[in-house]
Amino acid sequence: MNATDDKPTRSLWRRLVTRIGKRVLHWYDRLQVRHSLIPTEPVLANELFDWVPRLEAAWPDIRAELDRVLERPEEIPSFHQISPEQERISKGNNWKTFGFFVFGTPVEENCARCPRTVEALRALPGLQNAMFSILAPRYHIPAHKGPTRALLRCHLGLRVPRDAENCWIRVDDRICRWQEGKVLLLDDTYEHEVRNDTDETRVVLFIDLDRPMDRFGNFCNQAIISLIRVSAFARKPLKNLKAWSRRPA
Repeated sequence: MNATDDKPTRSLWRRLVTRIGKRVLHWYDRLQVRHSLIPTEPVLANELFDWVPRLEAAWPDIRAELDRVLERPEEIPSFHQISPEQERISKGNNWKTFGFFVFGTPVEENCARCPRTVEALRALPGLQNAMFSILAPRYHIPAHKGPTRALLRCHLGLRVPRDAENCWIRVDDRICRWQEGKVLLLDDTYEHEVRNDTDETRVVLFIDLDRPMDRFGNFCNQAIISLIRVSAFARKPLKNLKAWSRRPA
């Protein structure tokens, strides 16, 4: 069997391992509920975290760096170009991402372009993933779920359409809307979808942080994250991000 013939087999095994891994993670999430130090609700109160005011205070500098990045939109990849697993929910150029960290590993070229953003990110406890998430007008991200409750999802509103009522995220049965300079915290293991029914682009600083857990829960979560970090789920996006960021201008 030559290398070409072997590609479908490798792809099949990769899909099978990914599917099994997701099922194990969803089973494990039920265990995590018992060891979480914060509520396991779809949307969390900002008051639970003392770092929220500091991140919100940094938003003017972050917004300024975002504006410079957006001056060259052709250099920003779509989400599925970085993470092929997102092809179901990321179509065309409608959802673009400018990545800074993938499970703790920095994308050095992108970080160098946005030093104040990276400074604010590095000050956050348990930083895992971070990117500018850029959603085109009139685009809908279909309902989906995150793979593990080991992470806490944070959005910092950077560019919010003036018609904010028609730009929202549904998390379980909660409808939330972004505000510029304000943090939104959610548990992405609940079904969620995003809709931008406006004529303007929506941008948030998209962040994943370690979920605060008791000692046993933290030990288990770090084991899970370590496994994810060495899997194709993390390695492929990191490889793609680094390759994209090094493309000639």
